Amino acid sequence: MNLSQKTLDAIDALIPRYPEKRSASLAILHLIQEECGYVSRSQMEWVADKLGMEAINILGLVTFYPMLREEPAGKIQIKVCRTLPCALRGSIKTAERLQELIGCKLNAVSEDGVFSLEFVECQANCGRAPVVVVDQTMYEGITPDATVEQFAEQIKAQAKGGTVENPIPGTPA
Repeated sequence: MNLSQKTLDAIDALIPRYPEKRSASLAILHLIQEECGYVSRSQMEWVADKLGMEAINILGLVTFYPMLREEPAGKIQIKVCRTLPCALRGSIKTAERLQELIGCKLNAVSEDGVFSLEFVECQANCGRAPVVVVDQTMYEGITPDATVEQFAEQIKAQAKGGTVENPIPGTPA
């Protein structure tokens, strides 16, 4: 298995904490994704074997939960909320505009591997919609007008090693 000894040890320590081995499956998948950035098919099969399960059960978890990935994400992950409050304030058009501005199709990774862009469900900040999360930082009020253009320029600058010094609008949530 292509995991570090630290992760393998964490997995071995985790399993006995659950009443049934299979109950540890999500926690194990999170540990694998934390180290590798995604969960490969061979890793899913390894988890299934380790827990005495069928591989299809692990695949079902990975494909059901949107926070788990089957393929590597971009270096910078951009997630646009699409639930009703954000959609009503323009998040769908914001995502469409981001596709053009950063050169990454929705629910994909850019050809250079720098960006991934995807829709996500509620980010629990409806009053400041539309919400965009870049890596682990939430930005509020990213509308499909000029705001998104300036925001995209800042994200591209971040990709080149810069920082987002003056996020639009205001500071991160």
